[in-house]
Amino acid sequence: MTAPLTPPHQPPPHDSDGWPAPYPPLTESDGVPSAATELRQAAVVAAVSTVAGVGLGLLWLWLAPRVPLISDGKAVFLRHSEGESAIGADGTFVLLALGFGAVAAGLVFLFHRHGGPALVLALAGGGVLGSLLGWGVGTFLGPTHDVVAHAKAVGPSVVFDAPLKLEMWAGAMMAWPIAAMIVHLALTALFGPRDPEPEWPPTPPMSPTGSLPQD
Repeated sequence: MTAPLTPPHQPPPHDSDGWPAPYPPLTESDGVPSAATELRQAAVVAAVSTVAGVGLGLLWLWLAPRVPLISDGKAVFLRHSEGESAIGADGTFVLLALGFGAVAAGLVFLFHRHGGPALVLALAGGGVLGSLLGWGVGTFLGPTHDVVAHAKAVGPSVVFDAPLKLEMWAGAMMAWPIAAMIVHLALTALFGPRDPEPEWPPTPPMSPTGSLPQD
């Protein structure tokens, strides 16, 4: 009767030295940044994302549909009562913010593939700040918010644009950071660095009787 065979993918139970040695910790020479380096990278990501909000605001100002208003000399009215243009301004901002978030995540993953939680938090925080700046730029450079004074300036029965604003303000501010975090997570899961596979020691040769040699 022969001894039970040990599965080839496991070392013999009596040979504790056969297990592979634990992996050495990754260092900066392996492409993994130190904590200080990662914090600097995160600060740059947050700053660049915030500045990119200027581009978001200018694009929103350019692409958002206008809401036409008209005055009869006493009051100001929507020229088109359905008000679809007001919803279109929110939709334009959200779509642009989603695009900015996806591009930001792609660039961060491209340049900092070994990035950790600090970069993800910088993407999210920079996205919120960039959205706020974009909203501020769009509303500041857009039509004036003093609708009454504007109506008096243009005169009765003259169509003019309503101020650019967001009806769903909170949701619009979250579009950029949510898109950035989802895209970065997806890219990391698909193309991120993988842990090396363990290398098992070679299986001891069997004796002619089919049993493993004893120590």
